[in-house]
Amino acid sequence: MTIVVCVRVNDGIVLASDSATSFIDPTTGMAYKVYNHADKIFNLIKGQPIGAMTYGSGSIGTASISTLSKDLRKLLVSPDLNCPYKINIASYTIEEVAQKALSFFGDLYKKEYVSGIPNYYMGYRICGYSTGCPFPEAWEIGISDAPPVAPWPLYNFSDPFSYGPRWAGEVEALDRLILGVGSRFSEALQANGLSKLQADNVYMRTVAQLRVDLHMAAMPIQDAIDLAKFLAETSARFAHFSIRAPTVGGPVELATVTKHEGFKWVNRKHYYTTDLNPGG
Repeated sequence: MTIVVCVRVNDGIVLASDSATSFIDPTTGMAYKVYNHADKIFNLIKGQPIGAMTYGSGSIGTASISTLSKDLRKLLVSPDLNCPYKINIASYTIEEVAQKALSFFGDLYKKEYVSGIPNYYMGYRICGYSTGCPFPEAWEIGISDAPPVAPWPLYNFSDPFSYGPRWAGEVEALDRLILGVGSRFSEALQANGLSKLQADNVYMRTVAQLRVDLHMAAMPIQDAIDLAKFLAETSARFAHFSIRAPTVGGPVELATVTKHEGFKWVNRKHYYTTDLNPGG
């Protein structure tokens, strides 16, 4: 499990994530081991205003999504003109990069899991600026346990007028905090006699009445950083005090993607020291 948060404002997008990676017992669905040093945020193309973040499954086969993201980074700027994942670095869109990422991870999934794999899901968000575009975009792909021949989703959750935080992963804490109801609210209504359609309608009306806005589109990027950090840390503390395995936790990593400064780390963990690895 994990928590990833994007905060989109006029000046750019902030990416925040925890560092927990969990190993789940397939028979019980419960976490039996949690490590707190996973990498979930990436500069997808060095020197370009494009970042990515992942949640859900942390690997395809034995390869981590972190390592595979770095493989994708090389392929996106491959000198091989016939590389199917290559983009034109001088003229590209974030949608195009997201489509390349979907093809890359989808091809790996189909190769590794020929018949699919039960309960698998890997979410991947690509955030940044298309060439010549004045506002930041955020696209998401999802690789799931659907039959490999089925189309996997690719969607844009950042139209020009959509700003503020978007979160994914273990969402319970932030659903309650921002939306005003927990993630199982509709399910609880159905258990109390409402049909699914009725419960979903009540859920939508309740969220519309109770949700709170914690952002303004014109808020400075530093305040967007503070908001993203607050939301990620809140999720982690909620998981820490819940009576179960702390499946959200570890250091919170933060990065920004802005039009002129590009991708910049704000807070990043290292397993090596910079004095021993200058330039690392």
